[in-house]
Amino acid sequence: MSDTRYSPAPARGAYAAPTADGSVHAGVTIPGSKSLTNRELIIAAIADGPGRLVAPLHSDDSRRMIEALRALGTGIEEVEAGNEFGPDLVVTPAPLAGGMTIDCGQAGTVMRFIAPLAGLAREDVHLTAHETALHRPMGAMITALRDLGVDIDDEGTWSLPFTIRGHGRIRGGRIEIDASASSQFVSGLLLAAPRFDVGLHLVHTGEHLPSLPHIDMTIESLSRRGIRIERPATGEWLVEAGVPRAKEIAIEPDLSNAAPFLGAALVTGGDVTVKNWPLHSTQPGALLPDILQAMGAHASRQHGDLTVRAGSGIRGVDLDLSAASELTPTIVGLALFADAPSTFRGIGHIRLHETDRIAALVRNIRALGGEAEELPDGLRIVPRGLTGGTWAAHHDHRMATTGALVGLRVPGVEIDDIGTTAKTLPEFTLLWERMLGAL
Repeated sequence: MSDTRYSPAPARGAYAAPTADGSVHAGVTIPGSKSLTNRELIIAAIADGPGRLVAPLHSDDSRRMIEALRALGTGIEEVEAGNEFGPDLVVTPAPLAGGMTIDCGQAGTVMRFIAPLAGLAREDVHLTAHETALHRPMGAMITALRDLGVDIDDEGTWSLPFTIRGHGRIRGGRIEIDASASSQFVSGLLLAAPRFDVGLHLVHTGEHLPSLPHIDMTIESLSRRGIRIERPATGEWLVEAGVPRAKEIAIEPDLSNAAPFLGAALVTGGDVTVKNWPLHSTQPGALLPDILQAMGAHASRQHGDLTVRAGSGIRGVDLDLSAASELTPTIVGLALFADAPSTFRGIGHIRLHETDRIAALVRNIRALGGEAEELPDGLRIVPRGLTGGTWAAHHDHRMATTGALVGLRVPGVEIDDIGTTAKTLPEFTLLWERMLGAL
């Protein structure tokens, strides 16, 4: 097994957000989806033979997943393929070993996808994370795995770090889970379920289930590899035991990472085209054209690319973003320049992401002289004149990119740590400045 050779060098430290001198007119190519890359890595690791991921994402989160799977015994080799953003990955399954510590970094997909897989390992697996991510909810996953018979030592904390006592198998069966805090709990269990002895009958018991497109993404990824999944009722899934087929899978561009680039069209009164926008996608970012059109933009597809053009201005909106909550920071950034107040609902769970995104957005907006209010399940924005100042990233990639978006219209915005973008888009500043170079 070789080490990861491709290592993009993101910008680090404070970053003076460039201000646009005119309308942006640009085309942008976005690297692969983090959500799809990490799901396909998991499935490939339990497949019936070697498979290949074409144009996967190479970022901090995907690197953590690769390192975790290699530690468990999976072979992952890099193969040069002429992709601007890094090599393809060939994944060769092997019996899951154990007997190690896995550091999940800040990656929610790693901590929540690897935990069920670790229950299939032959020895103990100790899971930990970066200190800024230890607060992220894991209690529902710990409870679900214990209900499946997995022995977990968490010293009574119901959070990371904890040790999974692997015995090489998980029986499976019916369990209930409250996944209100994160759809990743459902996806993590579904991804490992084919290798449970009797599969899995999973029932969500909470009133709210965020980010349903990500669960649909998980189901579609498993189904294309021959795993049968039934949905007898809303919030209920039946996964048959089986071995996923090895395949070559092309990874779509990360549509959520495209959000600030498309947002630049509205903020500057221009147009931005994202290349290779999929006709069909389960990514939450696929909702962007509809959201941006509700805010006054014009969106069109031609030859497989998506173009967003500014309209006469940005409209204030009242939106439920529960299906695409990861887009919230970008959409809030646009609402700062709208013609009327905006309200965003159904996103209370983003308080538990890399940071409390609602509180962080409100603090940053107020620091620039703006008006923002926290709501029980969202926030309200009242547009007003903004001034320059420090925009805190809070160890959160989407907070950092939103600061860059705001800086297009507000001179003197400085993002305190642009390096957080390496989590899912190490090339952010390169692509951002390349886009602005097309002014």
